[in-house]
Amino acid sequence: MATGPIETPLGEIHRRTGAQMGVWFGCALPDHFGPWREEYSCARETVALVDKSYRAYLGFAGADRVRYLNAILTNNIKELPTGQGVVSLLLSPQGRIQAEIETYAEPERLWCVSYAMVREQLVPALQKYIIMDDVTLTDETGNFGTLGLEGPRAADVVRELAGADLAGFPELGFRDLAVGPLACRIIRRSPGAILGAEFLASREDLPELWKVLRDAAARAGGGPLGYTALSALRLEQGVPWFGYDFGDRQIPHEARLERSHISYTKGCYTGQEIVERVRSRGQVNRVRVLLEFLGRRFPPAARRSQARARKSAA
Repeated sequence: MATGPIETPLGEIHRRTGAQMGVWFGCALPDHFGPWREEYSCARETVALVDKSYRAYLGFAGADRVRYLNAILTNNIKELPTGQGVVSLLLSPQGRIQAEIETYAEPERLWCVSYAMVREQLVPALQKYIIMDDVTLTDETGNFGTLGLEGPRAADVVRELAGADLAGFPELGFRDLAVGPLACRIIRRSPGAILGAEFLASREDLPELWKVLRDAAARAGGGPLGYTALSALRLEQGVPWFGYDFGDRQIPHEARLERSHISYTKGCYTGQEIVERVRSRGQVNRVRVLLEFLGRRFPPAARRSQARARKSAA
């Protein structure tokens, strides 16, 4: 039964400040805060702040946590060093994509990040694989949130606020730092090969962190970024979105994720037989491609594909 969009921690703040809200990744998030093309220009030319409250957060503790996740996800968790993250897929036995999951290695646990719109299906799916393993899964979705900075001046803002040099982070590398009195985890993420950062913080700190980051972005000539402009930007960068460009109707090769999301040397995992069969045959009947539109200053905003994401969240 459809239940409507998932409410997000900063939703009321966005509404009070005049944001036009929409549904993205099954969640109530800003379409735009003003003219979306101006927001797009901030992300291209200075720095833009994004509310990424569409995430689900899961913790895995116990002595078998690495072996367990390595056996069900498509990428290599076993060799993931502390302080580093990797993006993987959870596949069905038929090789269909059930979820996109980022895994981050902490000293005593693994921290997984996926999508709130599939959380109710994802948690039981992961739980069912825990049989005789020493693994404890905790759903931390209600405790955390993420904000992001994108654009050529994002690294300057991170340096100003946290004293950290993003150039010294590996991609998806993280450090637990502070922005003033606010504890947060800073993760390097570089869409379009431009240094950017995400700030993972407790939900109770998100309103203050949003204000601090928004003020810092304004000082750098930027501002908040809604999802109309963000979707246009990521289409230009060729960044696929789960629930929009790929999902449970695709296998990894059809979605063109076989190089970024899969290890071919790690050993067995759920759905591996299909992935290996496709690789050995070297061909699929359909594949995601990048289209280039000429004669437009701005790329098209992806609106029609939102219907598929809403359906996935229903």
